[in-house]
Amino acid sequence: MRHDAPLAPAATRTTCPYCGVGCGVLATPDGLGGAAIAGDADHPANRGRLCSKGSALGETLGLGSRVLHPLKRNAAGSYDRIGWGEALDAVANGLRSIAASHGPEAIAFYLSGQLLTEDYYVANKLAKGFIGSPHVDTNSRLCMSSTVAAQRRVFGSDTVPGAYEDFDGADLIVLAGSNTAWCHPVLFRRMQDNRQGRSARLVVLDPRVTATAEDADMVLALRPGSDAALFAGLLVHLAGRGLVDRSYVARHVTGFEETLANACEIAPDIAAVSVATDLPTEQIAAFYELWASTPHVVTAWSQGVNQSAQGTDKVSAILNCHLATGRIGRPGCGPFSLTGQPNAMGGREVGGLANMLAAHMGYAPEEVDRVRRFWQAPNIARREGLKAVQMLDAVAEHRIRAMWVMATNPAASLPDADKARAALAGLDLFIVSENVLSNDTLSAKPHYILPAAAWGEKDGTVTNSERRISRQRAFLPLPGEVKPDWWIVCEVAKRLGFGAAFTYTGAHHIYAEHAALSAFENDGRRDFDIGAHAGLDKAAYDRLRPVQWPVPVQQREGTARLFADGGFFSPERRAQMRPLATPKLASETDSTFPLLLNTGRVRDHWHTMTRTGLSPRLSAHIAEPSVSVNPADIARFGLIEGGFARLASAHGSAVLKVAAGEGVAQGSLFAPIHWSGETASDARIGALAQPLCDPFSGQPEMKATPVSIAPVAYRFEGFVLSREPFALPAESWWARLAVQGGEGRLFATDSAIDALAALMRERFDAHEMTELIDRDGGSYRCAVLREGRLAAALFLAPAGRAPLWDTVKAVFADPAATVESRLTLLSGRSPGGSDPGPTVCACFGVGLNAIRAAFEAGAATAEEIGLQLRAGTNCGSCLPEIRRIGARPRASEAA
Repeated sequence: MRHDAPLAPAATRTTCPYCGVGCGVLATPDGLGGAAIAGDADHPANRGRLCSKGSALGETLGLGSRVLHPLKRNAAGSYDRIGWGEALDAVANGLRSIAASHGPEAIAFYLSGQLLTEDYYVANKLAKGFIGSPHVDTNSRLCMSSTVAAQRRVFGSDTVPGAYEDFDGADLIVLAGSNTAWCHPVLFRRMQDNRQGRSARLVVLDPRVTATAEDADMVLALRPGSDAALFAGLLVHLAGRGLVDRSYVARHVTGFEETLANACEIAPDIAAVSVATDLPTEQIAAFYELWASTPHVVTAWSQGVNQSAQGTDKVSAILNCHLATGRIGRPGCGPFSLTGQPNAMGGREVGGLANMLAAHMGYAPEEVDRVRRFWQAPNIARREGLKAVQMLDAVAEHRIRAMWVMATNPAASLPDADKARAALAGLDLFIVSENVLSNDTLSAKPHYILPAAAWGEKDGTVTNSERRISRQRAFLPLPGEVKPDWWIVCEVAKRLGFGAAFTYTGAHHIYAEHAALSAFENDGRRDFDIGAHAGLDKAAYDRLRPVQWPVPVQQREGTARLFADGGFFSPERRAQMRPLATPKLASETDSTFPLLLNTGRVRDHWHTMTRTGLSPRLSAHIAEPSVSVNPADIARFGLIEGGFARLASAHGSAVLKVAAGEGVAQGSLFAPIHWSGETASDARIGALAQPLCDPFSGQPEMKATPVSIAPVAYRFEGFVLSREPFALPAESWWARLAVQGGEGRLFATDSAIDALAALMRERFDAHEMTELIDRDGGSYRCAVLREGRLAAALFLAPAGRAPLWDTVKAVFADPAATVESRLTLLSGRSPGGSDPGPTVCACFGVGLNAIRAAFEAGAATAEEIGLQLRAGTNCGSCLPEIRRIGARPRASEAA
């Protein structure tokens, strides 16, 4: 045996930092600051599968865009590097001064579902427990707070009753307002496995026909905002069919008769539901009968239900149907909230929402007293704080004068985002804990930027959508002067004089206290109890395996399901069904704003792209911000498919590419949320979104903002590739994305060819450049070669004839590629003759042309494409697109 060979680096078991599925990840450091990423086959959430985003995590670990040192804004508005001591002293002194002058409620914390539970816990403890401000809220307010409000209202607690295993055992899965195929693809694969293996049925309820709908058995494209009416009608139907579980209701539910009477007023019959939803009566009847006749039903929902001014009622209406039939807490059935962020649930557990204290306790006097005594915090906040949108209103009105933002980008993600950004810029003290510089919130010029640990460097826990607590373990060292968020908060707390309550030796110490608080004076009447972990030392914490709470002392293996036998967490231990408000349309259009804008995610990107935007692979499928428009509306408003349009609301505007969307209903538009001021010239969708909120949850309506649309014309379109940032002419439209070895921009401009050529000549050595100029035809192409390799390129063509960049981008990205023929390259053809075309499968980098060729060669199904090219065999989120590609030639032949 050789003893001089280096040992292979060990893989670290950690958890993916994207959606709430909470997939287990195996990360193997490469010794160069990166890591190889694989799915953890032993993690029960994903069983080894990863989606395209998780698979590409290794591409997002570089330090190029990182905040590595504490920064202080100077008088000129730029930033100076300072030491940790100066930064922490300044933050503490600023908070102390504002509290002394304006009271503790002049201070607010805005947190994130991407923080670890331990970070969340100490931030909440400092603000609510010791500073005494209740104004602590989170970006989770924007994604799942309507579910929290409904579950607390109906169950008496914020409890998801089921487990992912229910998707394996259900005979009917209903997805309401969830493009699961793109947003939770690993779970969607489990659902599809169930369909193939057990013949389960899948129904999709969504105003937009999405990739998820393309793989469903039934699609109900209901009117935006009408979900509550649909489920109220289902309750009426279940009662009329005699399918109410009267025994379960009698033993475990209150308010059933009043709720049923209310449902009869809202939806007395299928005809009334049809009027409310714009669905054909026969389609509604078929859905109701399928739901009624299938005992094992899981109804799952996401942002299409939550992000609504009626979100709490929508969720309540779903819960009512499951309670009425006793289809809850048993294998293969129950209501299920699909959470959008990796630790949105962990943040709820520690009280990260403005209307909650820690350990799922609220602001009832006895709960405030309990937490006060446990923390020994005499200054504890005694009333609910302001929720996110209202919090930013208070900032704009100078009622809140100091804000500490951690791990989120409110200047891009909040509704009426331009107003939010302006408000943040007016704070007396604005602190941001962040790990990247590419964040719109930093454009509001915080006074201090504190370098926080990123995924790969963090150590702590997260909780996924099925209540499963998993460890997120560090596998990379902290770079520069970066520190964990919990450490930063604790150091400020010590400087504020609260050191005795923040003497943690590590994340394990914080977690043990969090667990102890969950069990403190908990006699089983509070749902969140992880008391079995209260005594964990560091070694036991490091060994912690994924487990579903509750984990009380007497049940260390955790709890998969709740409520099959009642045991709700209301004072009477019974669920409390309550009447719904009369459903209204999401928003009203008018002649000024005749369309409704729906917002959401694309397949391969996440939030505002501060992480996924670093991955060339994830930028290849959808490369620029666009708006999907029904073809009839394209004609109605004089738009051009592939052209540009300006969207405007009462709050802001954006210019996007126009994409024909057959799945978008007439009168509606769909635009993705991901592009920010950092990644596009004019695509901040949050700037258009109205700040209308659900009255119970405070969650804003992000799915139905009245807008107008009008064509925008540019003279030219093109792309530029460069190793370093390249400045385009002012007033150009552009979208920036990561490309291997540099960056790329797709752009449109009114600048003349000579102006673009002059920019290239100013930027690059003339001896390295080759140009093709056709002024009469309106075309310009330029390539910059260094030692035979492509260093930069700019292609320009008349509007409507934008040059394709896939081949040139592939040459630019290949460090070994030499350009033998400059003219071949400038023609847009690959020197090797192959052209992959636009990327379809991001997991394996399979292009459109390879898939088309495989179908033309005889492949008949998406599964056969997977066998030949691997496309669609990982997360499966590209399968609907592969099926569409395969159907096109057959459809044309049939015609």
